[in-house]
Amino acid sequence: MKYLPLIFLLALVAACNPSASTDKIDFSDEPVPELGLTEKQLHDKILGMLVGSAIGDAMGAPTEMWARDQIKLEYGFVESLDSMIREVSPEGIWIANLPAGGTTDDTRWKMLTAEFLLSQKSNQLDAKDFANHILKNYESYAKEFKEIEATDPEPFEAISLKLGWLQEWAKVSQPFIDDNLVGYADSLGKFYGGEMVCAGLLYAPALGSYFPGNPEKAYQEAYRLSLFDIGYAKDISALSAAMTAAGMKIDADSDDLLASLRLDPANYFESRLVGRTAHGILMNALAISADASKQDSLGNQLHPESKSLQFAFEQLDQRLQDMPFHAGEIWLQTLTAMIYTDFDFMGTLMFLVNYGRDNDTTAAIAGGILGAYYGFDSLPKLEREKVLKVNKELLGIDLEQVAEELTAHRLRMR
Repeated sequence: MKYLPLIFLLALVAACNPSASTDKIDFSDEPVPELGLTEKQLHDKILGMLVGSAIGDAMGAPTEMWARDQIKLEYGFVESLDSMIREVSPEGIWIANLPAGGTTDDTRWKMLTAEFLLSQKSNQLDAKDFANHILKNYESYAKEFKEIEATDPEPFEAISLKLGWLQEWAKVSQPFIDDNLVGYADSLGKFYGGEMVCAGLLYAPALGSYFPGNPEKAYQEAYRLSLFDIGYAKDISALSAAMTAAGMKIDADSDDLLASLRLDPANYFESRLVGRTAHGILMNALAISADASKQDSLGNQLHPESKSLQFAFEQLDQRLQDMPFHAGEIWLQTLTAMIYTDFDFMGTLMFLVNYGRDNDTTAAIAGGILGAYYGFDSLPKLEREKVLKVNKELLGIDLEQVAEELTAHRLRMR
């Protein structure tokens, strides 16, 4: 299949690129006491979050929603990026047959969230601003559709992908903005059929990177912006932001990442009878990883025939939800992969991509958290360069420029 017309690429550039500036910013080595980082370190970690998430997204995209047997049959054991020989879809790729490094909605959500963050005037994020930002993007796509003058179907198909991507979100955003509580409750109850989908998890790592070293603040702000989540999915989204922020502290280690998951600003532990479901998910991830490590004494736990890996996969199979993009399922797989691999970046992504299910989303979440933890300079060079190149040249997504703008904006907000 051929690429969609140039008009679509130009429109995508405009939609995804917050600024037309191409000037590089020279960040200082001077410490920023309020943030606990130097300017360069902050930029390295914000860029690491964006690119790390995009690597995970790109690594899982070729086999998104596939069963393990299907992945093994066509790709073998996935250890790196590969081309996307698949159809386009609103939540998937928007250009057919993307080369290795192309991305899906998981990266588009980080970009949309970055645009929102660049519009904020203080460290307390405004949920109505966020809803309005989403709605305005949807309305701009609708306007594009109406203004098409061509008779061939390609331009209509291209903009239909954009509309499809945000249409469920727009239905919730409008009554929320209008303070229509009944309408908001009704639309939220029907969001993607009323399932506990991983809405906030798509953008929470971007929010977490805005509050480096302050996981409690990151939790509170992400919780406020989890307006598309229901039930304990709100807690999970906020925890993923907290984990991202915790990893950005200077000299952070795996204990800091795990400690952030015990924060409870919303008091979920006080729930009668049920307790805190997100903490139960963490306990399951720890138990699966601990038991898996006993299955194989060879130490190569990421070998495709490893008994430890197969055990971990089988344990996750026993805990599947009806929907692969259920927030609880996504979070369990993500945490298990990170803990199982001792928070190794590529090891975590390999675990998640080869497990299957919604593997581009799980890998994008883990990639964002660990990318912020390690920083851009510590990410694998081949993968980061491919992702930067393909996203900029084919998708109009300049991850480096957005990271520079986010860093500069965050420094102004301190």
